[in-house]
Amino acid sequence: MEFSVVTQEGRYDLEAAVRSVGDDTVVAIWGGERPHIGAVAFAQPRPSLKDPKATSATASVICALGHKEDDLVKAVSEILAATLNTRVVVTGGIHWDDLDGEGISRILRNSEILVDLILDQIARRSSRDTG
Repeated sequence: MEFSVVTQEGRYDLEAAVRSVGDDTVVAIWGGERPHIGAVAFAQPRPSLKDPKATSATASVICALGHKEDDLVKAVSEILAATLNTRVVVTGGIHWDDLDGEGISRILRNSEILVDLILDQIARRSSRDTG
């Protein structure tokens, strides 16, 4: 499986490339004026600490000096790993000059939209493969 998605919110849109590597998933997220790799997260599913019957995830993150994508890649990797029940690596590099608080909020919302787009595409492709 390999595909790309992009938010269509008009401002502070994010893009992601998704690829299966065996049973695992790799996601690259970028956006802005200077896309790059600012942080990397590796998440793996595990039983939830609150409810062992539910699946959660734990992630480790490496962040480049001076970059702030660590929270974003950690959150995205944990959501995807728990939902897909597989190991997930997420890279992220997002940069807009002179970003204010409203812009940061919009980017965070767009990252949530991006996760929904990724999960929707995976579900569609999975149903085509099994149907």
